[in-house]
Amino acid sequence: MLDNIDVVVEDEPSPGAIGARSFDTEDETLFGLYEGTPLTERDSAYSMVLPDKITVFRGPLERECGSTAEIAREVRMTVVHELAHHFGLDERQIDELGFA
Repeated sequence: MLDNIDVVVEDEPSPGAIGARSFDTEDETLFGLYEGTPLTERDSAYSMVLPDKITVFRGPLERECGSTAEIAREVRMTVVHELAHHFGLDERQIDELGFA
């Protein structure tokens, strides 16, 4: 179910990549981003497309986490969170599962 999906690490989020939504505020820090078409939105015309992409942002993680172990836990949570978007879950559903 993870066919044609890339997971990459970048230093910082690019403002252009996240649209008009503002991150890295006191309320919310962007650790990861899913870009692609969720499995639940694909139909028979979905083919010959670039891979979906999950990006993990190193800078925000290193600034927010106090230890290597904490970074590892947060990276796991971030990747699971973004994979949930790939599978079609929205923020409310992800929060209910404990991966917000």
